[in-house]
Amino acid sequence: MRPYLCPMKAMNKLYTVGIVLAAILITLAAFTRQTEPWTPSQLLDPADLAARINHPSGVPPLVIGVGPSGLIKGSIETGPARDQHNLDKLKALLDKEDRNKEVIIYCGCCPFQHCPNIRPAFTLLNDMHFIHTRLLNLSHNIKVDWIDHGYPVTASK
Repeated sequence: MRPYLCPMKAMNKLYTVGIVLAAILITLAAFTRQTEPWTPSQLLDPADLAARINHPSGVPPLVIGVGPSGLIKGSIETGPARDQHNLDKLKALLDKEDRNKEVIIYCGCCPFQHCPNIRPAFTLLNDMHFIHTRLLNLSHNIKVDWIDHGYPVTASK
């Protein structure tokens, strides 16, 4: 009997190929699962924050710049959170705050996937058990996602 005509051998090969493909897909899924310290629901659209700054009502959120410069009107700058000294400054600032206060952080130095500042800062917020934490969704950078839209910035010094 010719090997390609043997149904049992063909089934075994098909079964083996299926197992290998499943293993590859499972491995890929494990490596691509979300590893960010925030959830998608914690991302805040820049237009929403700009509206809250332009038309304040209620208790204002604590807005903290964790990047190279705090450009957003009313925000507090702690410096790039990738540096331990600045992360310590952020922790000292947060130590004085109620864990129920809404805290919004932003950087905007570069796209999220490359930003060295937002992950350590957001991880710190989680570690300190803040309940209402948000990350300003500056997916490109502060210029494209904030300044170019005419959203409120700090006055020049």
